[in-house]
Amino acid sequence: MNKIKGLLIIFLYLLSLPVTYARGGKNDYELIWEEDFKGKSINTGKWSKITRGKPDWRKYMSDNETLYEVKKGKLILHGVENKGIAPNDTARFLTGGISTKGKFSICYGKVEVKAKLEAAQGAWPAIWMLPEKGEWPKGGEIDIMERLNHDDFVHQTIHTHYTHTLNEKQNPPHTAKAAIDSDGYNVYGVEILPDKIVFSVNGKTTHTYPKIETDKEGQFPFGTPYYILIDMQIEGAWVGKANPEELPVRMITDWVKVYKLIQ
Repeated sequence: MNKIKGLLIIFLYLLSLPVTYARGGKNDYELIWEEDFKGKSINTGKWSKITRGKPDWRKYMSDNETLYEVKKGKLILHGVENKGIAPNDTARFLTGGISTKGKFSICYGKVEVKAKLEAAQGAWPAIWMLPEKGEWPKGGEIDIMERLNHDDFVHQTIHTHYTHTLNEKQNPPHTAKAAIDSDGYNVYGVEILPDKIVFSVNGKTTHTYPKIETDKEGQFPFGTPYYILIDMQIEGAWVGKANPEELPVRMITDWVKVYKLIQ
């Protein structure tokens, strides 16, 4: 009886330990970085706010503090019409976003983000990755999730010199749509592997972009350090014009987990 009790105690202890390993298909991963937004503000040791820039997606990004909330274990990014929120900013809309650029990156591994996306005409929330070094598009881009307007699906996409400059979008297919719970939380994931990129939603594989044999340049530039971006974008050539009557809109992130590939 004492032996049984001892085994039970050991079993219960093992259950209480934090989960530091995960599986994705046939691959083993070790948890190396996570964010659960337990504080009262953004952890600046992990994240930086995304500010205004020239690219289409970045034209309304702002570090205005009203666009960022950390509350009850959630990060809330706001997209708003600029009605006196930032009087010295001439932008019509303002949006919040964060990135780990210069603070954390991953080469081969798995990234998962649990988030809820509010809908609005012109809303374009995104979770994605860019290389620490390398100009776009040669350095590559991994779009873990992009949602447009009121869609009940997200786009998961690879951008490279091969897909963008050479327009090789179908060999292999560089993008796919994946159904989501449009009113609730979903877990958006990507596995970055030496021979392929594997996308998922709620643990189910939704799209795979493989490395192929080709004499064309830049088909698979992955395997260098990539950082994470999470942002609540508004407007752009792809998503279209915003309807101010449907704003403000929010992107709510519950947690972020990053695993390294055990090779």
